[in-house]
Amino acid sequence: MLQFINQLLHKSIQSISPCLLCGIDQQKKHSLCNDCWAQLPWYKQYIERHQQKILCAHRYDFPIDRIIQVYKYEQQLHYQNLLAQSLLNLSLPKIQAIVPMPISNDRLKERGYNQMLIIAKIMARQLNIPVWQPIIREAQHSQKGLSRIERLENIEYQFKIIKTEKRKFKKILIIDDVVTTGSSIHALTHALENLGCQQIYNACIAAAL
Repeated sequence: MLQFINQLLHKSIQSISPCLLCGIDQQKKHSLCNDCWAQLPWYKQYIERHQQKILCAHRYDFPIDRIIQVYKYEQQLHYQNLLAQSLLNLSLPKIQAIVPMPISNDRLKERGYNQMLIIAKIMARQLNIPVWQPIIREAQHSQKGLSRIERLENIEYQFKIIKTEKRKFKKILIIDDVVTTGSSIHALTHALENLGCQQIYNACIAAAL
């Protein structure tokens, strides 16, 4: 009942709230007006990184690049629905669970939240599937100046399986905000394969093309 009331209140607020970008027209389900939504730098295609396909919602161009930055680093959490709906607007495969890209405890303390976990929860509610977090990420180090092989090895060691995790899913979707080299998704995929996942799909909000 409480969830139903919250959804009703959310829809009522949306019906009188202006678009998050232009501030003029009425926002819709995705928190933008229809014109601003249509003018986002949509890509909606697969990119390939490390022999893995990643379904990408947007090019990493304005205004998505700025929206992701302020959402991620400046606690502008009112953009969470826009970013979640960008992923939900893709032709996603049928999956059993969503795996948000983990962040280290240091990053969590620094930001106060895992930006992709928030988005994963919105998506999970709409898709009626669970959010699954069977992997933790240890200290994240800078990748600058590293070769491709060194970059992959550095990230591989960051992802650790939570041994107490009892749930198992075979078909899962990894989600991330921005993909550049794809090293993080590659390493997380490898860890999930060690857990027995057989069909691992990947999606990102934006990619540097």
